[in-house]
Amino acid sequence: MALAAPAVAFTVLAPAGTAHAATGPAGITAKSAILLDSGTNKPLWGKAPDTRRQMASTTKVMTALVVLETKGLNLNKQITVKQSYRNYVARNGASTADLRTGDKLTVRQLLYGLMLPSGCDAAYALADAFGTGKSEAARTGNFISKMNAKASQLKLKNTRYDSFDGISKAGKNWTNTRDAAALARRAIGNSTLAGVVKATSTKQKATNGRVYTWYNTNQLLGSYKGAIGIKTGTGTAAGPCLVFAAKRGSRTVVGVILNDKNRYTDAKKMLDWAFKTKTAMSLRTLPAGAERD
Repeated sequence: MALAAPAVAFTVLAPAGTAHAATGPAGITAKSAILLDSGTNKPLWGKAPDTRRQMASTTKVMTALVVLETKGLNLNKQITVKQSYRNYVARNGASTADLRTGDKLTVRQLLYGLMLPSGCDAAYALADAFGTGKSEAARTGNFISKMNAKASQLKLKNTRYDSFDGISKAGKNWTNTRDAAALARRAIGNSTLAGVVKATSTKQKATNGRVYTWYNTNQLLGSYKGAIGIKTGTGTAAGPCLVFAAKRGSRTVVGVILNDKNRYTDAKKMLDWAFKTKTAMSLRTLPAGAERD
């Protein structure tokens, strides 16, 4: 099945009866987008929400969820960084947590390395540690199978993974915004992951004393009032992507944008529409040398 449809569909997904629901946010340039009320689990608005598209590093939301929903999980389990993780990043020109060979970090720390700087080395470390098999290839392949099994369990019928980090060699790593929003809602319902993805930065110390400083690539955090996560992604085929969430009062709204050069501006428009407000926003800047995704 093709990843993109020839026509763009705008869908009002909220209950009819108000002008607000009938119009939707204006000027959204994303190829696909959706808004979901997390509390009621009701879609509010969508643009081509059922069209399958590649998702780049937003894949890592599922990577994190598979780890966190592992039976008997020990977040303090230590994982040793292998040279192969660094080689993988170098070979693919991938985003990195700059993990150093031989360092030992806990699962919890690697989740920060996965979700803030979008570390593909951290994704590799987690897939290698939580997959089953006699080789790295077998273990990481098994982990990807677990990602697909979790998608099936969650009834994400238009989601498929062929990688643990969004680097898709065959182009068979896709979702639609409706599925991605459902996954995001599940993810921020996990208190550990919710704590990770709302952090704009973190410092984590390996057992040998080395301190890692990671900045969140999601510039909506610290820029839009109430933003609480959750993941960026950028790829040649996928374009700029953003899975986001914001909370105002007791209400939480989840949004997904796939293939959108104006992802932050559009996320603001979508959230303002959902919250019926107008918010001034100046994007948080990332320090020189920080990962961009």
